[in-house]
Amino acid sequence: MTLTDDVSPSHAGGDGPSPTPAPDESARPDARDRPRPDPDGSGGPVAALREVRQRAVDGPGARATEAQHAKGKLTARERIALLLDEDSFHEMEQLRRHRASGFGLEDRRPYTDGVVTGWGTVEDRTVFVYAHDFRIFGGALGEAHAAKIHKVMDKAIAVGAPLVSLNDGAGARIQEGVSALAGYGGIFQRNSRASGVIPQISVMLGPCAGGAAYSPSLTDFVFMVRDVSQMFITGPDVVKAVTGEEITHDGLGGADVHARVSGVAHFVHDDEESCLADVRHLLSLLPRNNREMPPAVTARDPADRRCEALLDLVPVNGNQPYDVCRVIEEIVDDGEYVEVHEHWARNVVCALARLDGAVVGIVASQPQTLAGVLDISASQKAARFVQTCDAFNVPIVTLLDVPGFLPGTDQEHGGVIRHGAKLLYAYCNATVPRVSLVMRKAYGGAYIVMDSQSIGADLTFAWPSNEIAVMGAEGAANVIFRRRLAEAADPEAEREHLVKEYRARLMHPYHAAELGLVDDVIDPADTRRVLIASLRMLVSKHADLPLRKHGNPPQ
Repeated sequence: MTLTDDVSPSHAGGDGPSPTPAPDESARPDARDRPRPDPDGSGGPVAALREVRQRAVDGPGARATEAQHAKGKLTARERIALLLDEDSFHEMEQLRRHRASGFGLEDRRPYTDGVVTGWGTVEDRTVFVYAHDFRIFGGALGEAHAAKIHKVMDKAIAVGAPLVSLNDGAGARIQEGVSALAGYGGIFQRNSRASGVIPQISVMLGPCAGGAAYSPSLTDFVFMVRDVSQMFITGPDVVKAVTGEEITHDGLGGADVHARVSGVAHFVHDDEESCLADVRHLLSLLPRNNREMPPAVTARDPADRRCEALLDLVPVNGNQPYDVCRVIEEIVDDGEYVEVHEHWARNVVCALARLDGAVVGIVASQPQTLAGVLDISASQKAARFVQTCDAFNVPIVTLLDVPGFLPGTDQEHGGVIRHGAKLLYAYCNATVPRVSLVMRKAYGGAYIVMDSQSIGADLTFAWPSNEIAVMGAEGAANVIFRRRLAEAADPEAEREHLVKEYRARLMHPYHAAELGLVDDVIDPADTRRVLIASLRMLVSKHADLPLRKHGNPPQ
């Protein structure tokens, strides 16, 4: 295998390190690679420095670059150029080399050691970045490689700026043994220390197997590219050896698997260019760190714009589905938003958008999928999003149309109680401004969990079509009047009468307002104006949590 050969995730096998490809001849550091005081007899040491730097930038040579491009992949430096503002990148430790020996490593000491690290800007705001260079040692992590990543992570935490990792490596460098594994431990420790302090974004642009897969899962957002990215703990070869099951790399851990099934990937794209463009856009919606507010812009969309279309978008009939994404488009600035985990747990929508130029996080029931009920996956998805918004000072708007939790043995045995409690904990623990709006149904425990006033929502509103209750009128009537219905001469007619009676007494649009459980019942067309006015009032909200080392949320 040559340096330009791909190291597929199957070589990474499972939790252990990955073999490192043999080098291309252009990567072998002979006498030409050592700085010379005067390489051409006229330029002096500055010319020598330029020559060395150029070799570091060029990497292992044209053959390796062509091989990377042939796989439909960009090089590390091409990716960084797309991510950062033009000419803003400042590289750290460009001339770093490993100091390992044995297995021929002493003769293979390319500059950068297979990872490009440094900082630059995205829309003139500082961002730190590291990018694996698959052309060098297959992007495998060794001691020097890890030390470079540790340094750039430490700098990002100290400065208080986002960190973006461009991942394209086959795992640990097996020739360096346990020191390579220890390097991963240092990365994981820093991921955890930076969690909730600076935004961390992982962009998967190649294989990521074994222990290497844990770092992205510790970050705030994960991007993947179809047909290029794979993530798994144990590769297809190990799966086959242990279980007898045959599966492809993409079938086991491809982009669509993690975007639709596992929920590991927040965003999925068809190519690297669009992926990195969306990373830039996401960064524009996030603060540099947890001590700052997200960047605001001047809104072109009038704050008092009426949303007349909402009257037609949301049917009055509570059993008729609709697409809540169209509701979000109608409310937010210019109809633009970024949906997080778009393809996973689609019965709840999580999105970042702007209202009057200020960034907000939106959690919304999606009646178009499973009638908008909460289940295990939806609870996990929304809980994680709420925690992320709270960590980075993003106000939360919750749009409710939820008939309850999904019933069934699969849900109960899968721990829906525990997972539903994650969402409850996330909301209760959030100190950012929180505004909720009941559009139609809000039943039972799901109503309480989705940021009801009783768990700390700062302001709660409802449309005239709201139904806030323990359960639907039909179910309530069956429980309360069970004996009366059993004794009725015409049970169906009696049930219809009792349902109307229950709805008139406890489920009319103003019942919750009369009890002080919502702050106001509003005209749907005024939704945008009311939400913006509420968030303006809450912008200076300050809330202190009890003194503690940390909470112990349900797992």
